[in-house]
Amino acid sequence: MKIMMTFFAAAALTATGAFAADAKAGKEAYDKSCKTCHGADGAPNASIAKMMKVEMLDLKSAEVQKMSADDIKKIVTDGKGKMKPVKTVTNVDDVAAFVKTLK
Repeated sequence: MKIMMTFFAAAALTATGAFAADAKAGKEAYDKSCKTCHGADGAPNASIAKMMKVEMLDLKSAEVQKMSADDIKKIVTDGKGKMKPVKTVTNVDDVAAFVKTLK
């Protein structure tokens, strides 16, 4: 009986967004770990892109915004291309939520 009540309580909290990612906390983490390369508003830092010889996507672009939060989290945790995994970001759900606000 306790197990069922715990399950239903967890399901109710999830449905109400109690476990939702926090975009505000994500912005704080983004500002510390991502902003140098990706800019405060998601526009790539042109000098860093040139130095690394890469084309960075604007995080406001349709291509990035159509990505799922899981896709964004995977890039942060695993890296992509020349971008290394960002080990300093521990609240990846929050960072993904913040990136989605950059539309």
